[in-house]
Amino acid sequence: MDRGEIEALREKVSCAAVLEQTGFAIDVKESTRRAVKFRRRGEIIIVTHEGRGWFDPLSDAKGDVFALVEHLDRVSFPACVEKVANLVGFEISAPEWQPRIADGQSELSISDRWQARRCPWPGSSTWRYLHDERCLPTAIIRAAIKRNLLREGPQGSMWAAHWNQAGVVTGWEARGPQYRGFASGGKKVLFRLGSDAPVRLAVTEAAIDAMSLAAIEGLRDGTLYLSTGGGWSPTTAAALGALASGPNVQLVAATDANPQGDTFAERLRGHADEVGCDWVRLRPPEEDWNEALKLRAKRGTEKRKREDGGKEGEACRMRTARVKGGFARLKPALDPGGRDAGGRQGVMKD
Repeated sequence: MDRGEIEALREKVSCAAVLEQTGFAIDVKESTRRAVKFRRRGEIIIVTHEGRGWFDPLSDAKGDVFALVEHLDRVSFPACVEKVANLVGFEISAPEWQPRIADGQSELSISDRWQARRCPWPGSSTWRYLHDERCLPTAIIRAAIKRNLLREGPQGSMWAAHWNQAGVVTGWEARGPQYRGFASGGKKVLFRLGSDAPVRLAVTEAAIDAMSLAAIEGLRDGTLYLSTGGGWSPTTAAALGALASGPNVQLVAATDANPQGDTFAERLRGHADEVGCDWVRLRPPEEDWNEALKLRAKRGTEKRKREDGGKEGEACRMRTARVKGGFARLKPALDPGGRDAGGRQGVMKD
């Protein structure tokens, strides 16, 4: 097969076709039109460039459709070409995408787009989303706002900033009731909430989870709560390495309690070995830390209702006793002959 034929195959066969043929499935919840996430147990592949490119968020692997076959099957290039050729005309799944939320400011720089948005305030749509739907306590929301980490996104979404080591915003995780994604044109580095001189780095996969763990632990002293935004780039690795290289630092893999989270935790273990710091796995009691926070909030509400119900019942019994006692004092006492203390004939009723 000559070079022209190989180029034609590269254009005809989508990376998604390769993945579906090898047991991967689309994660619609965490996909966008531009970046389609495929999962196979603990493995993840993100397909980009309308199916012509891909990358592994848990490693540095990336490339075209031939590189994908080589990455998955560990075969030679001629074998890759043969497999891709067999997929010409393969019909891939077409999920229904959630509409992309445009912020109307794509012509501005990342920094300018960030500065143009307001911080959340009590009662705002983003505040309600974080507090009412995600059960984040007011103290955590205020702490994140104080560190310039949150903005009001379009249509009730939240923007959670990623900052580089120079203190420059590089992008943001966008989350809302019907939307999730990352800033168009932005770069994932780290979402950072907590200590300025950390000895404990709690790494999660999403800013919502980082804030949820901070709420559960009460913003533990010496802890910096981090989110990679679900990705792992050389920039993220460098930023995390710079934080973990300090003296007596512990790297906490606080990733999700699922195969993907376990795979990510193992990658963090390898990173900790590379920089020479301590490592520990911290699994959430639910699938992720926000689910754990919401469950705790639900149990707290139910407990308060039971306690309030018990107090109301006791108050009702006390009021009834007082009323009955009052009736007893008001009822005139009659002697065996049916006369009261004044000698008047009384009428006794059943």
